Formats: sequence, structure tokens, C-alpha cells
Amino acid sequence: MSVTPRPLTATIDGRGELSPATSTVRRHVSQMRGMYLDADAEAAALRDGDPLVYEVYQYDMPASVGELIPCTTVLHPGRIGEEFFMTKGHYHERRDRAEVYYGLQGEGRLVLAREGAAEVVALSAGTVAYVPPFWAHRTVNVGETPLVFLAVYHGDAGHDYATIETDGFPRVVLWRDGAIEVLSRDEA
Repeated sequence: MSVTPRPLTATIDGRGELSPATSTVRRHVSQMRGMYLDADAEAAALRDGDPLVYEVYQYDMPASVGELIPCTTVLHPGRIGEEFFMTKGHYHERRDRAEVYYGLQGEGRLVLAREGAAEVVALSAGTVAYVPPFWAHRTVNVGETPLVFLAVYHGDAGHDYATIETDGFPRVVLWRDGAIEVLSRDEA
């Protein structure tokens, strides 16, 4: 017999923390080894204290069809070399599942990729971004303050980080010559 969740009301504080949250993820640079292009800058960040890159506050629901999982992400400002702090990025294990992001504060980019295609869209307070099925997605903080957003995805979607750890993303977001640049991974 499956348990039917009860209705939920949650709040998001000024820092971006969802409450109540049933699980929290905190990712430091050490948990993102190999994600950044500049290995020397990554090693320097680890020597300098292993900075916190992002936090996810989630209200877990059953991993079943029809359920929706809400979470907030607080992506801190910073760079590893020329590359802005970013989330690991993932596909959904069930590739046919979509996701919706709603920007709460800060300035960022949502990097999306699928076989043969890539897009980068702006994400800021008031922005609603739709991640279609079959697209990998990662967020990048291009501002000086935390990028905070709400995400809602299917309970049975799951997360496939391994493909991104192996293949990376075809687009990168960099700070070069005093400006934000989006380049193909090969050009960077």
C-alpha cells in the first residue's frame, strides 16, 4: 500500500531556504571535481578552503507518477578561473520528465543541452524557465549575489549526474575581458 502525501504549504525565507525541507544538499568545490575547465584554479580553490558552491532545500515526495517535488537552490557567487560557480547539472533518469524553474533573486544562466542541441537562457527574479523532457540542465550564477530559484519536477524523474560527469556540457559560461561570454566547450 502506498502512502498518499498530505497537502503542503511551505515558505521561502529571504536567503532562499525552503521550509519545511525534508532533505538538504550542500555542494562544495571538492564535490564538483572535474566539472570546471581550469584544473589549476580548481586545485587552488580546494587549497583555499573548499568554498561552498550551492545548497538545495527540498521537500521530498514519493518517487511516483503524479507527484511533484518542490525545492529551492541557493547558488553562491564566485568563479573557478574564468568559469562562474554552477550546479553539477543533470539529466533526469526518466528522460521524458520536464522541470520548471522560477527565479527568486540574483542573476544567472540556465544551460540546457541534448544530443545535437544546446541553449543558454537568462534566469533572474521573476523569470519562469521551462526545461523540456530529454534536456540536461545546469544553472550558473553570473552575478555578485546568490542566485536563488524554485524548481518543481516530477517525483519519479530521478537525477542522472553520471552522464554529465562523463560528457560535460557543450556550452560554458565565462567571465572574460570584463564581460559574460557563452562559448562552446571546445572554444573555451
